[in-house]
Amino acid sequence: MNQIIAKLGRRLRLGVIGGGPGSFIGSVHRTAARLDDNYEVVASVLSSNPERSKREGLAIGVADDRAYGTAEELFAGEKARDDGIDVVAIMTPNDSHYALCLEALENGLDIICDKPLTTSLSEARDLVDRVKTAGIVFCHTFNYTGFPMVRQAMAMVRDGDLGAVRMIEVEYIQGHLAGLKPDEDGGSDNWRFQPEKAGESLILGDIGSHAHHMARYVTGQDLSRLTADVTTVVPGRVAQDYAGIMFRLESDAPGIMWVTQAAAGGVHGLHFRLFGERGGLEWFQETPNQIIHSRLGAPTITFERDGPDLKPEAARATRIGFGHPEGYQEAFAVLYADAAEAIVARKLGVKPDPLALDFPGVEDGARTMQFITAALESTHTGGWVDYQVAF
Repeated sequence: MNQIIAKLGRRLRLGVIGGGPGSFIGSVHRTAARLDDNYEVVASVLSSNPERSKREGLAIGVADDRAYGTAEELFAGEKARDDGIDVVAIMTPNDSHYALCLEALENGLDIICDKPLTTSLSEARDLVDRVKTAGIVFCHTFNYTGFPMVRQAMAMVRDGDLGAVRMIEVEYIQGHLAGLKPDEDGGSDNWRFQPEKAGESLILGDIGSHAHHMARYVTGQDLSRLTADVTTVVPGRVAQDYAGIMFRLESDAPGIMWVTQAAAGGVHGLHFRLFGERGGLEWFQETPNQIIHSRLGAPTITFERDGPDLKPEAARATRIGFGHPEGYQEAFAVLYADAAEAIVARKLGVKPDPLALDFPGVEDGARTMQFITAALESTHTGGWVDYQVAF
């Protein structure tokens, strides 16, 4: 048992909703929860089909009386137990996040929730208010911010190592939707192609949300205005699969965002470059263990994960010794570990390590919903949209 959980005397009891058979993200969440031994998965709802949900819960090792058929059964059943869950992880279709978070809040549970936060800005704003009132821990899984070198970039910008930020470029280029898929028609069971479940914009909700949050995270600034072209490039597709966005940060520094899932041959492609007065930073998610630091009037250097001269934020997010690569799963687990420390501190009435509070929260999700709303408004009107962050 690690030091975080030793303070509580046991692992945190985790209930999972969603992420059942056929889901990529479900196993990622459960593995991330277990990687640092902070949680044990004790309750589950793994399918919208109650019988299948119970069957799949048993298959991942959940006890028969805690492999629930529905979320309502999980919340009621766990509330009635002396050893009920402490925290719930939500990884269901986007349109259900809001209602499930409300139920979790009513039951006094801490929450780990997949992105996007909701499918509407009004619901996102309401969740921010309710989470603040409840005082619970809310971790929103913008998981790429768990990479050590992303935290290195955030800390370098915050500490003024580059001087004032002057420009940023962020892109997320995927290719798995370069051709029309057979399950894109209106009668498909693939909820990602159903606007009523996924939200108005597939591309902005799915990966534009990550690009937006990355830009905010590493610069420490919100966006203040933008102009967007959010569209569809694959003939016959209804869902949006491309977005090109110009924006300004709060400081008025300009930025560019390019996101698509229709780039033929594209693999993953999350990437940012930012430049300040005295130098720049560049990071590629496909080679995540290095960050390139260009310096005005000096040679470019490369920081290595777990190498010398790292910021404490980066060192904290590193697990494996120097020279061994870390990746996506470990970065996801960083958020779970940070949330665990915050949850245990809340339960014990003490302050957590400040470095444990770098994980995205409910306000980050709401800011992303505000960004999506503004980008779609700009696409519809064809002009710049100014907005003030309200969270």
